[in-house]
Amino acid sequence: LIEWQLHTMVRPSEAAGTRWDEIDFDECLWNIPAERMKKKKAHVVPLTSQCLALLDMLKPISGRSEFVFPSDRDPKKHANPQTANTALKRMGFDKQLVAHGMRALASTILNEEGFDADVIEAALAHTGKNEVRNAYNRASYIERRKPVMKWWSQHIEEAAMGNMSLTGKKGLKLVGV
Repeated sequence: LIEWQLHTMVRPSEAAGTRWDEIDFDECLWNIPAERMKKKKAHVVPLTSQCLALLDMLKPISGRSEFVFPSDRDPKKHANPQTANTALKRMGFDKQLVAHGMRALASTILNEEGFDADVIEAALAHTGKNEVRNAYNRASYIERRKPVMKWWSQHIEEAAMGNMSLTGKKGLKLVGV
């Protein structure tokens, strides 16, 4: 659940409630309906090969459930949105990291890397404060988001393998250890 949320940049409740029928494997898209989104506006997440690999791993575990992450207490319900936070605390990240903070991490790193701010905000399902612009700009930037999502998933994968160089990478600096 944590890795899914990290790769997809969605909110904890959206990740926990992921349904198998929302996943379009042919188009490699996750279609989250409006009623499950904070702003009540449908959101589409381009799925990277890493996201698809996670789903492949989960299929034998939860493929018969309606939910990708079913509740351990009631398989007819999805995992609790606080599940990731509880796991992070148990892993020793209490008061250091919360599940929602992974969105800030993604935004910060993608902005530092110079990706288009509008594309990043669309990936995070954010709407701007400019109501006039929001009323007219209905772009979802799906095609422009695909390379951003691919870069982000590769970045996560490299970081997980410990193959990241701290030199020559914009935005990655060792500070006051």
